[in-house]
Amino acid sequence: MRNLRQKHIKNKGMKKNLFFILLILSTFSYGQGRKFLKDKIREWGECKNVAMTLTGGDVALKGKNGWAASGVPKSLTNKLSLLNENNELIDDIVLTEDGRWLILWGNNGISSYSTPSSLDRKLTEWNENGEIINSITFNDNGDWVVISKTKFSASSSKIIDWISDGEQKYGELWAASMTNTGLVVVYERGYKFLGDVPSTLKNKLDETKLNVFRLKFLSDGAYFIADFDGNYAYYF
Repeated sequence: MRNLRQKHIKNKGMKKNLFFILLILSTFSYGQGRKFLKDKIREWGECKNVAMTLTGGDVALKGKNGWAASGVPKSLTNKLSLLNENNELIDDIVLTEDGRWLILWGNNGISSYSTPSSLDRKLTEWNENGEIINSITFNDNGDWVVISKTKFSASSSKIIDWISDGEQKYGELWAASMTNTGLVVVYERGYKFLGDVPSTLKNKLDETKLNVFRLKFLSDGAYFIADFDGNYAYYF
């Protein structure tokens, strides 16, 4: 019995050590993409937009079609490279934890992988009607919001009603950013928050002098905001 107990204690110690090793490795792995973004933005001295995830990589955009990425799907970097080579405008990127992605480029051009089918249908409809798309966001749960210069749509009537209520208070709808657990909507004169939105972002939006037009965030507190003129602030 004593030998069995000693073996059990030894196994517990090994499992505990293994847990801490995996924790350190995972923390290091998750941090690499974010450090890469910070270093790249410092090197550029500018940043137009980003796409961030907790575990699935990050992308930064600059100028007309400059980009840098770490840990993202190869299909996404292949498309970004092609757009850059063809001198196309790269305007926005959505990237989810499960590796789904969408690029808004050129004159309403859209390239995507595994986006919600209802969003695909809406984007096709709006493209055919000549709608100019300003903002697209979606998550791995099938939720989405898309905003044009004249209207918006979403994956459910609940989200549509919630956003519409904000228009009456804060004015014109400009942009939205969504994670698997939270949603932030940007209006002409304010913001609305739903679900898990970190206090770091809320505090920043409360104090910033930027006229925020672009916004991305994560549940761990990371955020990126920018105005029409390319001024930006971030916390990674």
